[in-house]
Amino acid sequence: MMRKRLLNLFFGLSLLTLFAGTAAAQAAYDSPTIGLVDRGLFRLTLSVTAGTTGAPAGFSVQWMKKSDYDALGGWADEGHPALKYCQCYGPYVLNQWAGTAILGPGGVSYLQLGDLADEDNSAIYGNDYDLLQPGTEYVIRGYVEGDGNGDPSAFSSTSTTSTLASECTQGFWKTHGPAPCHSGNNANVWPGSCFPMMLGNVAYSQAQICSILLANVGGNGLISLAHQLITTKLNGCSTSDLTPVLATIAAADAMIGNLVVPPVGGGFLAPGTTSALTETLDDYNNGLLGGVANCPTPVRASTTWGRIKVLYR
Repeated sequence: MMRKRLLNLFFGLSLLTLFAGTAAAQAAYDSPTIGLVDRGLFRLTLSVTAGTTGAPAGFSVQWMKKSDYDALGGWADEGHPALKYCQCYGPYVLNQWAGTAILGPGGVSYLQLGDLADEDNSAIYGNDYDLLQPGTEYVIRGYVEGDGNGDPSAFSSTSTTSTLASECTQGFWKTHGPAPCHSGNNANVWPGSCFPMMLGNVAYSQAQICSILLANVGGNGLISLAHQLITTKLNGCSTSDLTPVLATIAAADAMIGNLVVPPVGGGFLAPGTTSALTETLDDYNNGLLGGVANCPTPVRASTTWGRIKVLYR
């Protein structure tokens, strides 16, 4: 009988210990605070500040167009095409100035919605890395991811902000150039005066520049730097004033030197060496430093009445 009581006591204490551990693991992390750092033409820079429990497994951010949010009466369900998200779970590889998504109590990380495509997938994952649309309102919220020590936090409060009015950035030039750098029936508005284009000490044709713009960064800082440098030079050939970034352009060309940018060649630069220059050029191309003129008016390719009737039947 005594042995049975001792066994019951043992199992009872074991269950209490198990339930206590489970209860501790189910405590939710504190919600993060989402702040706006700056607004660009095609991107929004956010600060993500962890609460007193930190974000040991990273965080996720969701966003929607305000028009979709209003039409749906609030946030869309997961899987809805209007709901965009990114999960951040490690140190950033390309935008190293942004820090890491793994945060201690009160830690701060930075995130650029609309400028995630060139970030390494070891740091971030999401369902839409496209540029944001200019002059558009967005709603944004986020939460801390859960792990073995805590459950996901509640969502932060929903904030509303908007991008700036339209100018020319990488997304515009990548969809208004020669095939395959075009979208739909967009016309090619790349200025011929820009070609051949020099990146470092190497000259590139329009076809080669297009291939570079379409290249996946894959952790190569040379490609991400080339993306912004190409955009800046195309803007300069389209009446933009390059004065705010002349020194940055010179520094970027000097850093590239004789390297040949993939996929044209096999050049490589560590993201840590290019991040600052890439970010400055990105700021300029997003209209944050002044000097960027309006994009060339995209002339649509001609069509026929027969095609219009087919499209709208």
